[in-house]
Amino acid sequence: MTNTNPKTTADTTASISRMANPAEFVPELNDISAALFRATGNQSVPRTTMNLVHLRAGQIVRNTYLTILNTGFLRKAGQSEERITAVSSWQDAPYFTDAERAALALVEATLQPAPHGKERVSDELYAEVAKHYDEKALATLTIAIGQINFFIALAVIGKPQPVTSLADQQWD
Repeated sequence: MTNTNPKTTADTTASISRMANPAEFVPELNDISAALFRATGNQSVPRTTMNLVHLRAGQIVRNTYLTILNTGFLRKAGQSEERITAVSSWQDAPYFTDAERAALALVEATLQPAPHGKERVSDELYAEVAKHYDEKALATLTIAIGQINFFIALAVIGKPQPVTSLADQQWD
């Protein structure tokens, strides 16, 4: 039996956005966004690592826009489908370096609630991340996690239409 009820049939062409482009109303958002991308674009952390971190953040907050966007960035960078797919289960996946694992653990600790009575980012986790990143890279990774947190609010509240075309504009 075919569902022909227009109220229950998905319309893939309709926009789901609540606020497609907040910069239309607050143009200073473009300056903030550009500043964050400049701060994280200093090449102390590989762009691929930052995209892995941003993809994992999008998965954690269950946001389609961020997940599709960062999947597109990783595809453009030539990352394998296995590696991209395994981001959600990175802990037991063989596709990530120790440095990438540390970065993924850091974004998870930052975004997920801490166990009762514990810090989100433990001294042990910080020390593990610091084994793989010098001070500049660690600061950059921290800013990259802050950057995705900034965009999480825009993505979960504004619900922009998922796009992959922004990956075409990414710099290396």
